[in-house]
Amino acid sequence: MKNILTYILLFLSITVVAQEQEEDKAALKQKLKAQGFVAEANDLANSDAFAEAEMEYRKALSIKPTEVTGAYNLGHQYFKKGNFGEALYRNQQAAKNAINKSDKHKAFHNIGNILMEEKKCKEAVEAYKSALRNDPSDNETRYNFAIAKECAKQQEDDNPQDDDKEGDNNKDKDEKKDEDKKEDEDKKDQEDQGDKDKKEGDQDKDEEGEPKDEKENDPKEGDQKNEEKQPQPGQMSPQQIKNLLEAMNNQEQKVQEKINAEKVKGAKQQTEKDW
Repeated sequence: MKNILTYILLFLSITVVAQEQEEDKAALKQKLKAQGFVAEANDLANSDAFAEAEMEYRKALSIKPTEVTGAYNLGHQYFKKGNFGEALYRNQQAAKNAINKSDKHKAFHNIGNILMEEKKCKEAVEAYKSALRNDPSDNETRYNFAIAKECAKQQEDDNPQDDDKEGDNNKDKDEKKDEDKKEDEDKKDQEDQGDKDKKEGDQDKDEEGEPKDEKENDPKEGDQKNEEKQPQPGQMSPQQIKNLLEAMNNQEQKVQEKINAEKVKGAKQQTEKDW
């Protein structure tokens, strides 16, 4: 049983290795074929047969899209023809697929040159920076980098309104945000006020749901109150009681005045001294 497992594992290992070798052979075959198209395209380009060279470069990239040399050389041909858009795309493709610093340096250097042709100095500065990261010793790249920095500074000085415009845009956004916030607050205040008015309106109603003011003005309610104010038979009304008390107070006051008058008559009066 142990020997059978060993044979199975050995067979699987041989199969995997063979498969990897086949894949490597296929990849190598594609690579060699793509390089053949690139070589032929280079010869055509040197003969100024641009259309034919472009076709061969494209064949190479269709077989192996990561073929750096094909993308780089095709981008160079586009640059010579003044097609900066395609030249930029192909050099970016080369920079992305490059696996060594030398190829990356060349691609980024060319990207900087293309951007300078399009007067995009600020972007060119960043491209030259990337090129120098991969090869700090290249004097031509350092020189182009310095030119691009000066160009970017000059463009910034010549177009200060761009910064002002950006600041104005940010200011408009902030003002719009403040307006939206204020509208939300006003809307909330209106809703709160509506809830408050509704609550006060509910408080103005009695338990039966009728407005208190209307019920107080109900004629029937008024009649009931008047009936309650009328004296019952055998009882004095509040007004009669009030009159009786006033009469008693008047009588008492008259008696008190009479007593006081008697005291005054019996008392001795002092005369004022004549100095």
